Amino acid sequence: MTALAMIDLAGFRLGVPQRAGVLTVVPVFGPAYPGVLSPRDGVKLARVDGYGTVILRNPGSDGVAIVPLHIGYVQDGAQNHALCRSAFLAAGQELRFTDACCVQETTGGYLGERDQWFFTLPVELRAAALELRGEANYSKLWGAISRLNRGYGLPGRGHLESILARKRNVLTQFRSRLELVAEQLGALFFLGSRLVGAEIAPSPAYFADVWPALVCFAYGPAAMRREPVAESAVEPYAVSTLDELESARAADVAARADEVRGWIDAANWTAPAVTEEDRYLHMRLCTVDGERVAGQVVLADDRPVYASLFSKEIN
Repeated sequence: MTALAMIDLAGFRLGVPQRAGVLTVVPVFGPAYPGVLSPRDGVKLARVDGYGTVILRNPGSDGVAIVPLHIGYVQDGAQNHALCRSAFLAAGQELRFTDACCVQETTGGYLGERDQWFFTLPVELRAAALELRGEANYSKLWGAISRLNRGYGLPGRGHLESILARKRNVLTQFRSRLELVAEQLGALFFLGSRLVGAEIAPSPAYFADVWPALVCFAYGPAAMRREPVAESAVEPYAVSTLDELESARAADVAARADEVRGWIDAANWTAPAVTEEDRYLHMRLCTVDGERVAGQVVLADDRPVYASLFSKEIN
């Protein structure tokens, strides 16, 4: 697999590209990393203790959990919150995030451990959210959300639900239009020919948990906004036998793979600033901050265990 400059991706490989409108997703396969719980097993929202303070817990008795970067929670009758950073959760640990942000400007109430669904912040907000990690101010993302809403032709308020909840029936279609492949533990996301996201999980089970939040809510909104009114018709293969069909399809897949490799090289994602934030045993949580790319990665002996990287050039 072509390496992104800041992490060693030796041993990982790309699958067959899939496309839905302007959004292209390329599956990533590679070795799973043992001992890391999937989010549904190891990352539970315990409560919100005052606006801007989210408490997560790992209910397991064994294994560490890695909190997905920019995870957020939606619940009726409560202010929706999102996190600005990732973290480790040891078995049985409860962890306070005092730098979380409300993403719903006026609705009162606190989130509890019931009737929630989780999302990942839209890619257009992720650089701002990462920059604000460590800052205790529950309203800190409202300005960026307001600008994003105006870009979508919506009222300029700090209500992320204007996009995620009201457009949910459209956004969730990306989950069916783009298929999660067996043994997949990551994906590259492109808008047109531009690389906008690289997501790698410790295991296929972990990635299956975060896949809906990523494809529907992190990258789906930007794709929805750029969706063509009508997709151009796909011409059928000019073949007359099954062998000719298989040959034509193989050639098409190879051509698309070559095209994607060109897109990756053109992205030129380099990061001179990689900052260690936390450690758990031999794993290091690091923040990536480059001219074009930002995000967080978990490394074990320089091997990526988890990565959530995104383009800073979304417009």
